[in-house]
Amino acid sequence: MVEDVVEGLGHLALGSRLKRLGERMQAETTRFIEASGLSLPASQFPLLAALDRPGGLTIGELAEAVGVSQPGVTRSVTRLAELGLITVQHGSSDRRRRSVLLTPGGERVVELARRSVWPHVDRAVAELCADLGGPLLGQLGEIEARLDLVPLDRRAAEGRDAGEEGTDAAVRTDAAGRTDAAVRDAAGVAR
Repeated sequence: MVEDVVEGLGHLALGSRLKRLGERMQAETTRFIEASGLSLPASQFPLLAALDRPGGLTIGELAEAVGVSQPGVTRSVTRLAELGLITVQHGSSDRRRRSVLLTPGGERVVELARRSVWPHVDRAVAELCADLGGPLLGQLGEIEARLDLVPLDRRAAEGRDAGEEGTDAAVRTDAAGRTDAAVRDAAGVAR
């Protein structure tokens, strides 16, 4: 087996290790989201959650709210607008000032995620991190080992399938964990 150089470098490679762990958790969360019937990467949901307020946000406010660079937010906004989940409106007095708002389809996706995805992912991550102690690098190693045993998407699905908190009776799932087609269609999200 090849040595894990990033782990072996300890604190020197902490940023790389955190990035690797974050990307892994996002990928596993995206698998759970897709199994729930939504075709949207996990990385887009913080933007949608930030926009779930009256009046929306400007690009700069959105970047600040999610802690991402403005160019990164602009790329994501373009993708979400192409999917019909958000709209961008130019200010009447300053055409450079753009407000980003959820569309009705975006609002439905956020509501569906709030009921049938976010609670299960939140619970799975809380369970994953429960009882961690000691130095940070040891905690990261323990999280990685726990994910090797049971990936985050499986943890979230097991909680959902067991009927743990976060399950909404209005959102039914089949044996594969997909939401009822009528709910997906109501959200206007492609399968």
